[in-house]
Amino acid sequence: MRERAADLRDIKQGTTLRGALEYGRACLAARGIDDAQTDAWLLLEYVTGISRARYLAERETELSEADWRRYRGLLERRAARIPLQHLTGEQEFMGLPFLVNEHVLIPRQDTETLAETALGFVRPGMRILDLCTGSGCLAVSLAKLACGGAQSVTVDGADLSPEALAVARENARRLGARVRWIQSDLFAAIDGVYDMIVSNPPYIRTEEIEGLADEVRLHEPRLALDGSADGLHFYREIVRESARHLRPGGRLLFEIGCDQRQAVERLLAEAGFAEIAAVRDLAGLDRVVHGIWQEEIHV
Repeated sequence: MRERAADLRDIKQGTTLRGALEYGRACLAARGIDDAQTDAWLLLEYVTGISRARYLAERETELSEADWRRYRGLLERRAARIPLQHLTGEQEFMGLPFLVNEHVLIPRQDTETLAETALGFVRPGMRILDLCTGSGCLAVSLAKLACGGAQSVTVDGADLSPEALAVARENARRLGARVRWIQSDLFAAIDGVYDMIVSNPPYIRTEEIEGLADEVRLHEPRLALDGSADGLHFYREIVRESARHLRPGGRLLFEIGCDQRQAVERLLAEAGFAEIAAVRDLAGLDRVVHGIWQEEIHV
């Protein structure tokens, strides 16, 4: 770390694009930020709007004083473990740009496995519910990408947090997705039945939260992380109540922690779901569990 700091002191604070990028990389590396090169570039791109191709052609171009000052300020905030996405205000998910802030979980590539699995089961005319919607990345993606667009399916997104729903609502507006947003503690304010329910609920064990990276532990909403002592609280509640909100033949799909497959499959089987299966993510880890509700609903 001392050697990195010494290297940083040797960098002259020139304001060319190349000098700024090298300064940014060294600044973040000296503070122990993983993949400092990538984060330094993304912040420079955010400040200047420059493309990588243009950077290569114009890297000796000088930054304005305002851009140089702004870039250094963002580097300091990133070095303080504020997530990159909170600095830029955006994260891509399923090829779509989603607004994010401290009120929502930052969409992750793992969750694209859930979105892609759900899209494979969607048919025109379906009614879909996204529970624990957060930023709305699942609900909006399904509305935008299922069967050619929002006109072919009906999508509801529900979350307990009004702040999260405000973010989700803005994402739907910006991306032109038709989604009905519902403030609800799981199914408490949900009426009617659905052909599909998807959920990426909180599933991290309470005792594990303090061991998470500072970017997650300090800056993402605990409400979206804490799955109780064993991480299974929300799976139990959703499985238990979903029978009242799924049509016979309807499908329930969960994102899971990579070590929760057997436990969630058991919950589904004990509740009367059939054709239970798991899907692995790009890293080869169990990431999605889904099943079909086959029993008639008796109220």
